[in-house]
Amino acid sequence: MAKTNSDIASSFVRLFPESQNFLIVRSPGRINIIGEHTDYNEGFVLPAAIDKAAYMAMSLRDDDELRLVALDMNESFSIKLADLKPIGDINWPNYILGSAAQFIKRGVKLPGFNAVLTSDVPMGAGLSSSAAVECATVFALNELLQTGLDRLTMVQMAQKAEHEYAGVMCGIMDQFASMMGKKDYVIKLDCSSLEYEYVPFKLEGIKVLLLNTNVKHSLASSEYNTRRKECETAVEWVREHVQGVNSLRNVTEEMLDSYVLPKDKLIDKRSRFVVQEIERLVQGCKDLQRDDLGALGQKMFATQDGLSKMYGVSCKELDWLVDNVRNNANVIGARMMGGGFGGCTINLVKEDAIDEIVASLKPTYEKEMNLPLTWYVASIENGTEIIA
Repeated sequence: MAKTNSDIASSFVRLFPESQNFLIVRSPGRINIIGEHTDYNEGFVLPAAIDKAAYMAMSLRDDDELRLVALDMNESFSIKLADLKPIGDINWPNYILGSAAQFIKRGVKLPGFNAVLTSDVPMGAGLSSSAAVECATVFALNELLQTGLDRLTMVQMAQKAEHEYAGVMCGIMDQFASMMGKKDYVIKLDCSSLEYEYVPFKLEGIKVLLLNTNVKHSLASSEYNTRRKECETAVEWVREHVQGVNSLRNVTEEMLDSYVLPKDKLIDKRSRFVVQEIERLVQGCKDLQRDDLGALGQKMFATQDGLSKMYGVSCKELDWLVDNVRNNANVIGARMMGGGFGGCTINLVKEDAIDEIVASLKPTYEKEMNLPLTWYVASIENGTEIIA
């Protein structure tokens, strides 16, 4: 897998020897410390860009053809601009095509281009590999076309690419974290106003350990859309009685007690998790400001319990991984991360205990779940940037 400037550069020159002027963009995956399924409910999230990233080399062409190569998959794809639309048989080109389409929608005259992609963001692990590719594409095209777009505009274009070409009605967190990340900081993002602030996240002797269940998100897309509808239903029921309620961001537990719980216990449970999670995040940022990682860690465990028992997006493998570190003194906090039904748990762990923790979990997990347990140690890095 090509991960360095020289690797992707040499691959690009080999594949497109006629293209002398190309650039290379690095666009990271993301973690989210706390605040899950709050983004599309206009709440807060607390993501950060990580040191796992998509790398894209790109040059403009003098015709109307898009030529794309995914090095890791040993696949290529080409299409003419006139035929630009989502494709159904292989999905990775859609992230690039959808991002390119946003320039056309803005009235930018888009020429053809060559793009070579490689990534060390694990796919299906809940680290937003798709957002990394979308942000890389938008950022590279903005630079090559000299369109002068600001980063927030590019975030919104990358999100639209996911909606329109990948068919996932995601919130804005993934693309925002990938584009706007800052080394050693998490981003407290208000998904209603898109106001944000950087919160220090310097982990002395603590590392972010990601444990991958290796369960594929077979339910994630359909259940994601179901959860959105359940939350929207709760908002509709509250809005019948309370003015100014546009999302669960505006809803209190007292409102749920009065207007949702009497109608439907399941929808109450779903929406109550989100209301509680928004408040947990606000308090978790206060924990970070006063350097109380222990208090933040306890909130991460509480989030896991809510995601599993109230929001219903965990699975036995995710629950197992969290339950089996819950009473470990070297683990400050842990929870499932991402859409659910698979992917990773995020763990704040004392650095010198990582090997011991993995060694104790791996054989039992693999025996009981009949799946491999893989892991990544992540550090907090900058967002999307040109590296060559």
